[in-house]
Amino acid sequence: MKVILISDHGNLSRTFSLGGLNKVVLGLCLLGLPVGTFWLGASLLTGKTDLFDAHTVKAWDKALHKQRQQITEAERRADEQLAAFTIKLAEMQTRLTRLDALGQRLTTIAKLDEGEFQFDSVPALGGPEEPSVTELNALPYQAPKFLDVFDGLTQQIDNRQMQLSTLESLMVRRQLQDEQFIAGRPISSGWMSSSYGYRTDPFTGRRAWHKGVDFAGKAGSDVVSVAAGVVVWAENRAGYGQLVEINHGNGYQTRYGHNGLINVKQGDIVKKGQIIAQMGSSGRSTGPHVHFEVYKNNRPVDPARYIHRTGR
Repeated sequence: MKVILISDHGNLSRTFSLGGLNKVVLGLCLLGLPVGTFWLGASLLTGKTDLFDAHTVKAWDKALHKQRQQITEAERRADEQLAAFTIKLAEMQTRLTRLDALGQRLTTIAKLDEGEFQFDSVPALGGPEEPSVTELNALPYQAPKFLDVFDGLTQQIDNRQMQLSTLESLMVRRQLQDEQFIAGRPISSGWMSSSYGYRTDPFTGRRAWHKGVDFAGKAGSDVVSVAAGVVVWAENRAGYGQLVEINHGNGYQTRYGHNGLINVKQGDIVKKGQIIAQMGSSGRSTGPHVHFEVYKNNRPVDPARYIHRTGR
């Protein structure tokens, strides 16, 4: 048997002669190739290979077991978070209820107009809202429903705190106005011995202008401030003797003269009804009394209009 090999270009060729044994070997090779291919394919289809051995199966089982543990842990954490959310929700609801009760109580104490502060409803708000670029180009994120409850309660609590803050400022302002409101007598005990206006001067006997009122009483009795303010004078002054002068703001000042002892000093902040001195007879005086003056915008006015009116 002859075998001829020809090159790609066809210009070269070689010839081999095969004997009987060579023929047998070549035939076996040609016949074994398809048989081997068929056996490998059959082995792959039937799974009779070593690609998925016992070691691989064990590794897969271990991975699945780990994933089950992770799922169990995630479920446990979710349950804990849900329980925490439930407790937090109850706390926020309790806090909101307390804020509402406190607000209603303060509204009653402050004697505010009915409907001025409604703690059982959301404060009236408004105004146009401009959409953002993100909102125009994409759908907004939808939070889980249970988060809406927390957001709603948080907003209500914030609203209540804002109302309480406003109410507190209003009450402080009203209290300050009440403290600065000049009203009442400058003594704890005694009687009015001389009024505002023209009178007969006790030293000269001539007609003279008296720009205050006098309250006679027992020496050493209390002299009190008729309104809150700042002490701007607390020492002797000609004619007044030991004098206390207080600035109450809004253009008002009061003077307390002829004291026997002064209990305050310049720069002190005094409250309404606070004891500022003891009654005496210092200066141009005929006996223990308090000479009381009221000034409005640096001009003396009749103190009687403030003495006889009631406080706020």
